Amino acid sequence: VQLQASGGGLVQIGGSLRLSCAASGRTFSDYAMGWFRRAPGKEREFVVAIRMGGGSTLYADSMKGRFTISRDSAKNTVYLQMNSLKPEDTAVYYCAATTSVGLTLGSNYYYWGQGTLVTVSS
Repeated sequence: VQLQASGGGLVQIGGSLRLSCAASGRTFSDYAMGWFRRAPGKEREFVVAIRMGGGSTLYADSMKGRFTISRDSAKNTVYLQMNSLKPEDTAVYYCAATTSVGLTLGSNYYYWGQGTLVTVSS
């Protein structure tokens, strides 16, 4: 699976962004999709995941209520809608694909996109 993340940019505190991750190469619906992020000087962090078929989602506690993941199987794309952005959300965001059930662990993901930078600033 090849993954192409896009949609990052500079946004003001409290603003919104929607990230996209386009998948190609394999049957998209066979994979659970996740978003991770890496802030400057920090470890990679789980953000959110959506299971195969789009039936259920899993969020990191700090993202609940602000971030929403969705997938469009017709477009082979997963989205991350981010609202009420904070400076601490500044990071490179990565999408990833897996058939594993352990969706919060980056090591369980087989395929990774190249990352897209989100900068939240006043």
